[in-house]
Amino acid sequence: MSASVAILDDDPAIRATLTEALEEAGLRVTAHSRADAFEAAVRQSMPDVCLVDLGLPDRDGLAVVSRLALEGGAAIIIISGRGQVQDRITGLELGADDYVVKPFAPAEIVARVRARLRKAAPVARRRAQFADWTADFDRFTLTGPRGEATFSQAEGEVLRLFLDRPRRLITRDEMQEVLGGGAREAFDRAMDVRISRLRAKLGEDPKNPALIKTIYGAGYIFLGDVAWS
Repeated sequence: MSASVAILDDDPAIRATLTEALEEAGLRVTAHSRADAFEAAVRQSMPDVCLVDLGLPDRDGLAVVSRLALEGGAAIIIISGRGQVQDRITGLELGADDYVVKPFAPAEIVARVRARLRKAAPVARRRAQFADWTADFDRFTLTGPRGEATFSQAEGEVLRLFLDRPRRLITRDEMQEVLGGGAREAFDRAMDVRISRLRAKLGEDPKNPALIKTIYGAGYIFLGDVAWS
């Protein structure tokens, strides 16, 4: 079955244009103009990718992004006329995977959606054990001494990067090369937030984390032994 994309944008022309372009690319598309209808639909069936505008008639799009990130399972691409650096930073900090400023070419959105789908494509290694924790990349969950917590796709990409490269330095440049992202300032802020959230879910002491160590001026090292299944 083809991958699915859900669009939330109150501009009918943008919805129609993106729907046509994405369907021509072989994707299944649903489109909504209001946040309440969009959220009801994704609760019924979570799409693979969500395209979310920030200027909505019934809610701030950032609230929608935050809720989607907490629920996990879908890649989130913000499509917005807000082009300031702070807007980008805020969107990425809340859990968005990408941020595209209007106006844009439909082909660019198709390319970015395909890029997110490639990153989320199933791979052989879907569950990892480390310390007293299990990370399940099918269910987007961390299970351990503190119970079970969910992580967003964006957080999961960072966690997988650490678990794939335990006990070796991962520089900021390497993280940006592997994970992609926009301007460096926005990318760095987004990584800080995602790593902070992962540490909190793992019960790490923020002043002296045991697993995800910051090497100031260099990057990060994941100190746990990892077993994949």
